[in-house]
Amino acid sequence: MPDLHYLSASALAEKVRYQQISPVELVEVHLARIARLNPVLNAFVQVDVEGARRQAHEAEVTIRRNDPLGPLHGVPLSIKSSIDVAGLRCEAGTRLRGGEIALHDAPLVRRLRAAGAVILGTTNCPELLMGWETDNVLYGRTNNPWDFSRTAGGSSGGESAAIASGCSAGGVGSDGGGSIREPAHFTGICGLKPTPGRIPATGHFPNSVGPFALTGVVGPMARTVADLKLLFVAMQGPDDGDPSAAPVPLHWPEPQTVKEQRIGYFEDDGRTPVTAETRLAVQVAADALRRAGFRVEEFRPDGLEKARQLWWKYFGIAGGMLLRPLVSGHESDLSPVLKQFMGWVSSEPEHTADSLLDAWIQRDLIRMKIFAQMNEYPILLCPTAAIAAFRHGERSWQIDGATVKYLDAWSYTEWFNLLGNPAVTVPVGQSTKGLPIGVQLAAKPWQEELLLSIAQELESQLGEWKAPPIV
Repeated sequence: MPDLHYLSASALAEKVRYQQISPVELVEVHLARIARLNPVLNAFVQVDVEGARRQAHEAEVTIRRNDPLGPLHGVPLSIKSSIDVAGLRCEAGTRLRGGEIALHDAPLVRRLRAAGAVILGTTNCPELLMGWETDNVLYGRTNNPWDFSRTAGGSSGGESAAIASGCSAGGVGSDGGGSIREPAHFTGICGLKPTPGRIPATGHFPNSVGPFALTGVVGPMARTVADLKLLFVAMQGPDDGDPSAAPVPLHWPEPQTVKEQRIGYFEDDGRTPVTAETRLAVQVAADALRRAGFRVEEFRPDGLEKARQLWWKYFGIAGGMLLRPLVSGHESDLSPVLKQFMGWVSSEPEHTADSLLDAWIQRDLIRMKIFAQMNEYPILLCPTAAIAAFRHGERSWQIDGATVKYLDAWSYTEWFNLLGNPAVTVPVGQSTKGLPIGVQLAAKPWQEELLLSIAQELESQLGEWKAPPIV
């Protein structure tokens, strides 16, 4: 089966369940794919060849015994290298954690294994996850499978490149300012940023505490929305190690309820311009959702710019204060991407008790304001980013005669980290250079099931997933 590596995780699980393919064969196909492509993509930092084969053999034994099979039985997955996988490196792309080996599986990894998944290895990320591109001094840069001269995004860029290239059937990234959705957009796959606490961030580095608990999450990445749902169901549920956790049961809405949701869309935020192809992708998505039976109207919430500014006060300034003791005295060991990020942070005054308290209050006020507006439009449709995948090292772009700077291009994802909305990226179109362009859908907190149901309706109108031609 020459295209086996591009089948969805759901389809692979079904083939395993009906014994149309063995877990051992499936793992070997993916290991061969990794051996062929990882030298040029640099998506994986560690491939657990023997461990994957052992897991696949155990999965095969389970089938022969006619034991119950999990929903992901035999499906090969990958995990971002900032998440604990027992026995594998969890270095978060930094020399300061060089050689760090996880002693235990993170809860989400345990849950994936319990569902039958086979863990292939861990994937590359920028140093301490502080970048929208994946490059570090430990392992170097990850290339986009659509164009090796371009980034696969960050900070879950290794994960997105692995999935888009067919090296894994799906996996897990993390997202504090777009780090699941932007790489998914850059590589033409799907990615879900859940509500903080819906999927436990326990076992993630940096730890999910303070500003990282408010803005950061872990979530699934895959080639189809159906696969996001499969991974989400396997991983979701509270854990004591995540301070944002809440006992929210699964609640899939009835089809009629889904179609009753009004969708508000906007092509830009009024501040940061987006490319013409990005505007077109939003229009295409809006039209597709109308064909699916939704009421879709132009609407842009008031308060997005305030949310962007507050996000930086949490992720940038407060996050930088947490990271500074870790990197202090080790500046020569840091990657250029992290040095630049810390330089941006250092150019602004640190939080005082008063400024942090004010940011906290202002966050609550802007959430109330935007959530009240979402009572009329419970689902928002907008760009994921201002541009498609950029060339390695680029830091600004010209759009409609305006200069879009590095930190501004991803403001379309940052709001939802500050506000705590679940948001999902779905591939819709392509740029004039043949690069994928995704759009973003967002819902109110704890509405992942509704969000994924609508995302799947959108996907069904767009046709089959498109593989990168370059690989």
